[in-house]
Amino acid sequence: MSQPIIDQHYPSQWADTHQVVNQPTPLENYNVFNSDLTLQHWLKVFAGGWGYSRCQAYGKAVGHELLRAGFLANKYKPEFNSHDRFGRRIDQVDYHQAYHQLMTVAVESGYHQLPWQQPIEGANVVRAAMGYLHTQADPGTGCPLTMTFAAVPTLRKQPDLVNDWLPKVLADQYDPENKPYFTKAGVTIGMAMTEKQGGSDVRANTTTATPIAQSGPGKAYELVGHKWFCSAPMSDAFLVLAQAKGGLSCFLMPRWRPDGIKNQLFIQRLKNKMGNVSNASSEIEFRGALAWLVGEEGQGVPNIIEMVALTRFDCIIGSAALMRQAAAQALHHAAERQVFGKVLQQQPLMQNVLADLAVESEAAIALGMRVASSLDNQDQEQQQLFLRLATAVGKYWVCKRTVQHSYEAMETIGGVAVVEDNILPRLYREAPVNAIWEGSGNIQCLDVLRAINKQPAILDVYFQEIKAVRGSDQYLDHLSLQLEQIAVKLGQFSSTEVQWQSRQLVEKLALALQASILINYGEPVIAEAFIAGRLVPNSGYQYGTLPTHINAQAVIDRATPQLSTSGDNKEKYTHGLSAHNNDFGAF
Repeated sequence: MSQPIIDQHYPSQWADTHQVVNQPTPLENYNVFNSDLTLQHWLKVFAGGWGYSRCQAYGKAVGHELLRAGFLANKYKPEFNSHDRFGRRIDQVDYHQAYHQLMTVAVESGYHQLPWQQPIEGANVVRAAMGYLHTQADPGTGCPLTMTFAAVPTLRKQPDLVNDWLPKVLADQYDPENKPYFTKAGVTIGMAMTEKQGGSDVRANTTTATPIAQSGPGKAYELVGHKWFCSAPMSDAFLVLAQAKGGLSCFLMPRWRPDGIKNQLFIQRLKNKMGNVSNASSEIEFRGALAWLVGEEGQGVPNIIEMVALTRFDCIIGSAALMRQAAAQALHHAAERQVFGKVLQQQPLMQNVLADLAVESEAAIALGMRVASSLDNQDQEQQQLFLRLATAVGKYWVCKRTVQHSYEAMETIGGVAVVEDNILPRLYREAPVNAIWEGSGNIQCLDVLRAINKQPAILDVYFQEIKAVRGSDQYLDHLSLQLEQIAVKLGQFSSTEVQWQSRQLVEKLALALQASILINYGEPVIAEAFIAGRLVPNSGYQYGTLPTHINAQAVIDRATPQLSTSGDNKEKYTHGLSAHNNDFGAF
């Protein structure tokens, strides 16, 4: 039977089933800093205005090449190679080139060392802004950058290590090669504290340290033991806790020995993590590894505690950044998507959700920048005390709020948000990490109790911060009074009862602090929405439960990414906002 003849010049009229319409453009190829009016505001408020151009340049990289690099660095996970092809033990982790691109731009921009190299007012605020931007491209590379930055105060406790290591730590050169530290112009520092049997209880560590010749600060020891969690195992050296004769002590352990021989540090495997994928986290063993004692034996926790405090601060900034990226994605999507005959951003219920997400995001970075301001003023005792409490409170609250926030942003966007081509799945998997690492929620609550018990003046400083806006809002005044009453009774409670209720206490401390910061330094419309949604009795727990009197559109307009290509969006920034924020002279 003959076959019918099909005319190839006339394709079927059904070939095109539909046109793609009503799909928002991707939020990419933009300046993340220029588009973020809230970040610009808080940078200026806390004396970081001089870093405007630096943040502007970094924001451009984050919204272009680093955003793409973040996707690649998370798609192509780090790979562990224990031996080379000849059978030699190398303990090498290989990363995708995108990971090195992220690290290179960050290091060359000074993200890991700005406050140490330029210790002026606002330096920690500017660095926090850079970290806030960087995390929106990739949180994983933030881990080695944070540890390198945070290691400086600990290294400075041992002068004979400072000369060899500090210039390389503070250098603006990134060298990823697996070679001795003394051949490099710039190095990175990691830390290894957690062991299987102890977790956060580092005093349960069993790794032992034995002097090679003499004991004492700066002397060489051999370490034998293991670490259950060592992030960034390709760092050039690690701050490690181990048991010496005098008790738990802090050591600096190089990956290569000064004689050019690979140190007796062996990677067992990489962790297969749900989040923070671009960053390698490993289990390691020490089999007589060389390390130098930092400070006195038995002073391991005090000697490393400043590093821990700084990494916890970066957890606050990192979680705030995840909120910002999630909110920006949701707001951008809703500004371009139409549903039921209206732009999604104009639908009343969606407006409520978007405004609530925006308020949470701004409250997070406001708290983070206020803490950064205290870091810049640690020479003042009052700021030291505030920093001690606010870091633990912020670490607990901001990091916990991020998980629900990222999910709500996904739901706002809809089904496409769970597709891996979108950044939201990565944000959602990343969201719990900062709450767990560097001391989980319970650890932060216990740290708050410990700080109050050790230095009662901490609460006086905290209440001074709240009292600075007393009379501005009845609900904040009521919460402040509640907290003062609780503080009076703290010494009367049994230890068990105080610990049992400490999460409630820390939550109230966080909400009151955020509200006071927003009232004192922020936009009234944001402060009003925050208080109405979180401090008013019976306010909703879920996002999207703000009362009707809130100016949701003003909140949304402030938070929606400003994608204008002209200048730095100064005209957009000042439009409709209170006059006291209109002076950009500091920039």
